[in-house]
Amino acid sequence: MMVVLSGLLAASLAIGLPVGSAYADEPTDGTGAGTSATEVLDSLEVKGRAPKTGYKRTQFGKAWADMDHNGCDTRNDILNRDLTGVRHKWHTHNCVVKSGKLHDPYTGKDIKFKKGKKTSTAVQIDHVVALSDAWQKGAQKLSEERRTALANDPYNLLAVQGRANQKKSDGDAATWLPSNKGFRCEYVARQIGVKHKYSLWVTQAEKEAMAKVLSSCPTQTVPDYTGVKDSTAEKTTESEQTEQTQTEQTQTEQSAEQAQQTQQTTQAPAPEPDPAPAPAPQPAPQQDVHYQNCTAARAAGAAPIYQGQPGYRSQLDRDHDGVACE
Repeated sequence: MMVVLSGLLAASLAIGLPVGSAYADEPTDGTGAGTSATEVLDSLEVKGRAPKTGYKRTQFGKAWADMDHNGCDTRNDILNRDLTGVRHKWHTHNCVVKSGKLHDPYTGKDIKFKKGKKTSTAVQIDHVVALSDAWQKGAQKLSEERRTALANDPYNLLAVQGRANQKKSDGDAATWLPSNKGFRCEYVARQIGVKHKYSLWVTQAEKEAMAKVLSSCPTQTVPDYTGVKDSTAEKTTESEQTEQTQTEQTQTEQSAEQAQQTQQTTQAPAPEPDPAPAPAPQPAPQQDVHYQNCTAARAAGAAPIYQGQPGYRSQLDRDHDGVACE
């Protein structure tokens, strides 16, 4: 055994690989975690940006797929991981995040998250290496299975402020960096880890921008792998669950009363055949566009579908929050 270890050590030194380098651990995640970020950056191929021709979100598989088969989609996995004070929608097995608080790494601000048609966008899930950027720097050559893994890899995902995510768009380190300067080293190092893991290259401008950031933190290493928690049950206390139960019951009772009032209004004799002024226009577009299920809606590029939009049906809105096929 000592002879084998000595041989491996000698081989590592012969090719210039530092002793103790995280490259020895690459079979586990391939990011180069623990190794100098500058060293891993220097190992990445430098090439020009390839054409964006053929890029579609669907090239990276189903959005927010349950890759780890834990019964929870990737979006909610990341919300559960990155938010504190999390409360869940009832009867979702501690999966669907109803509310929580995010300390946004991109801006350094604290953001309250509340699930809803007008509020969910305050916190968005960002691909640290944008999928469009990945497509133009090597992902075109990856298999669809590998691209789907990239799109849903927790190592490449962060819950962040929605406005910051939209401002970043598909930019790389040469065109966008977090306004929170204290996070830039870790951000760039994680991008390097993602690109190393999925054999993506960098442009010369991108490499220079990354190197400039890392020059202020020469000891920065590629971050360790960040997965998702196996269970988030501890985030919801017993008292919060009781409150959730009472809230859900109240909402159910209110919905029942509203349904009864609607039914009575419908059954009441109307002197004229004019349609009801408020809700009548909504069903019309649903007759023009019909998706058999959410898979069909996503394939058509229509998901998510908000209430009132063509194709929205309550059968597709499983949590009844006004957003179908999330």
